[in-house]
Amino acid sequence: MPTLFQRYATPFITGLFLVSLISGIALFFHFGSAYFHGMHEWLSMVLIAPFLLHIWKNWRPFLNYLKRPPMAIASGLSLAAAVAFAVPAMTATTGAGGNPLVAVSQAITGSTVANVAPLFGHTPETLSAALQEKGLTVSSTESTIADVAKASGIGERDMISYLASSRK
Repeated sequence: MPTLFQRYATPFITGLFLVSLISGIALFFHFGSAYFHGMHEWLSMVLIAPFLLHIWKNWRPFLNYLKRPPMAIASGLSLAAAVAFAVPAMTATTGAGGNPLVAVSQAITGSTVANVAPLFGHTPETLSAALQEKGLTVSSTESTIADVAKASGIGERDMISYLASSRK
């Protein structure tokens, strides 16, 4: 009689694969990225457990796959595709590669309130006032956005949200 794990390994692989498939397609086409990013990452990690249970349950047939050329060919092509994506990112010179939104966010948080204000339709004084109205601590228009975040007890990512909501 199959164990509980053996009965549920394949159904969970199927369900989690479908979640990963749909969220991956949405991410690829930049549709609802805010909704699908965390789901895709976390549930893909959860998929590891039923995958391992599936391999364990089907170990003998899996060994037969390992003895035949299609598994070697598929594994080799998969590895080559992964390397084709990884190597350029790993060997990129400073400033190239990576998420461009992270670079923009870092540029903003490293800038002063005065320098960032025009990006959000403000003068330095009106941006400072708008942030203070939201309960943030702005000691000077020459303070960096990172300094405002730190003084206000919030993270830089949250600070970007406050700036965006202050946009005129």
